[in-house]
Amino acid sequence: MYKRFLMTALVAASLAVAGCGKSGGEGAAASGGDNAPVRISVGSYNLNNLPFFIADSKGYFKEVGLDVKTENFAQGGSKVLQALVANSTDVAVGFYDHTIQMQAKQKDVVAFVLLSRNSGLVMAGRDDATFDPARPETIKGQKVGITAPGSSSDFFVRHFLAQHDIPVDSISLIGVGSGAAAVAALEQGKIDLLVNYDPAATLITERKVGKIIIDARSDEGARQVYGGLYPTSVMYANQSFLDQRPDAAEKIARAEQKALKFIADNSAEDIVAALPDSYVSGDRATYARAVENARAIFTKDGHFTPADLETPLKVLREFNKDVANHDIDLSKTYTNAFVERASASTPAAQN
Repeated sequence: MYKRFLMTALVAASLAVAGCGKSGGEGAAASGGDNAPVRISVGSYNLNNLPFFIADSKGYFKEVGLDVKTENFAQGGSKVLQALVANSTDVAVGFYDHTIQMQAKQKDVVAFVLLSRNSGLVMAGRDDATFDPARPETIKGQKVGITAPGSSSDFFVRHFLAQHDIPVDSISLIGVGSGAAAVAALEQGKIDLLVNYDPAATLITERKVGKIIIDARSDEGARQVYGGLYPTSVMYANQSFLDQRPDAAEKIARAEQKALKFIADNSAEDIVAALPDSYVSGDRATYARAVENARAIFTKDGHFTPADLETPLKVLREFNKDVANHDIDLSKTYTNAFVERASASTPAAQN
């Protein structure tokens, strides 16, 4: 039995080495390796996750030989993280900072494709908003809408409060989701301020619901808010999934690289035209303007820049005791291995 096990292991190892070194075309790459279904869950319709929506809508997962089952919780990234930890999903489309939180809890959650290199967040209010960021104390008593508790929009608010020594209990944090639902909460007066992403940010100004008060969508804006770029949307999974199904992880990376290239090479109107109605908030013309406003946050090929990962760690340490009290090893929160393998296996004509 041991001899048979050893032979099986040797064959598996040789196939893995061959897979890493292959340089054939897309068809050859798609036909081999792991073809079992993969469950992928996404937490919201915000535009940071656009590369996933494009990969799904354009059939890129199928093109690379992967059967993907998708689920959209539409309740914020923290819900997707819970599903991943509970093994209710294989891969999550969520935010990078969750991997840091999980390491502090001794859970090996690893990001393996970076979709959005920057925050994309804004804080908005109605035109009669009394909050003035030049006078931070004016946020006291405000009802602040976020996508969900434990989400990166939640961290945005907590970071602002920590920077100005304002107690968290001096405001009310209210989960309102994202997109049109979040905008409606602001318009209807259920909240005073909204921290959210595009398309919500663009919907607020286009519909004249209110104004943008703090804007972290640009690199300059992110540096003003966080002190550096704040990587957000990623594909992440438990380390055990990446160990057991490396071919599937590489195929996901390849599909996302195709989506990122599509976003880079096409107009906002053509990008929106590729999406089904279920992924579009508001009318398509307004959504196209939101895509254009958010375009700068997307990566070119899914690679992580290690220096940028220091920003989320610094922010979390301000208010997250688990993170502050642990020696976080950022090198264990991400890997570029699968995007590098995907790049090496993609025909030059498609790069």
